[in-house]
Amino acid sequence: MLDFIGAYENYLTKVKQASANTIASYMRDIRQFADWLRHCEDLDVVDATQVNISHYLAHLEDDGRSAATVSRSLASLKNFYGYLVSFGFLESTPVTDIRVDRGEKKLPQILTGREIELLLAQPACVDAKGYRDKAMLEVMYATGMRVTELISLDIDAVNLDLGVIKCNGAKKSRSIPLYPAALRALTVYIHDVRSGMLAYPEEKALFVNVNGMRMSRQGFWKILKHYQETAHIEKELTPHTLRHSFAVHLLENGADLGSLQELMGHSDISSTQLYTQMINQKLKSVYEKCHPKA
Repeated sequence: MLDFIGAYENYLTKVKQASANTIASYMRDIRQFADWLRHCEDLDVVDATQVNISHYLAHLEDDGRSAATVSRSLASLKNFYGYLVSFGFLESTPVTDIRVDRGEKKLPQILTGREIELLLAQPACVDAKGYRDKAMLEVMYATGMRVTELISLDIDAVNLDLGVIKCNGAKKSRSIPLYPAALRALTVYIHDVRSGMLAYPEEKALFVNVNGMRMSRQGFWKILKHYQETAHIEKELTPHTLRHSFAVHLLENGADLGSLQELMGHSDISSTQLYTQMINQKLKSVYEKCHPKA
């Protein structure tokens, strides 16, 4: 297959005669996207869709990257795919109607405790899919994992005896405990359900789709959206929403920032401090709504 990224780098160097810094910046952004796409979506850059690119930008934001970094990555991808279209490698660009906030990031929405209970109650444990979905949602909220981390879990990452999951993040691994309901749901799925869903006995993936292969990012998004609808939750709900809700609920119940940083897998505590801002904003909102002099 043609090395599209190498061809673009050659184009920037010899035709556009861009500066070394510009070329280095573009190529870093594009190669990082290509690596993520290959690892998380099992796709080549010419097969990427608008949904893939939107998910990647959300991944960067969730990883604590600045708005400027996310915006620059989008610009790099827009130029790269524009080149592919101009030279006939693609019929159309997947970078359409994608916007990022260049200014101060808005604090993300979270679910209330009641909304979490409603969501977790949705999967009907009457068939394999229901048991699997119940286990996935419980694990997602119990651990605060990124969706990429959740679908990348292998069966040997789970220690049911200790009630923990080993999560391999982008930069380091971490072991996260499971609350009792999540441990029960995962135990039932592993012992009674998973083996019957596998396409091949040697499949290592913890969570598999109806074809018995590793669950995809898009597959989990569709499952989450389905249960959002059945729970009648009107807030915008993404896998990141569960991650943010996990973090805020822990802080509200007394967790310290250092422990939360470890559980979230943040390399920089400044990413974790976002959640204290959310709690402060919530307290301010309650004050303004309830104080008679506010």
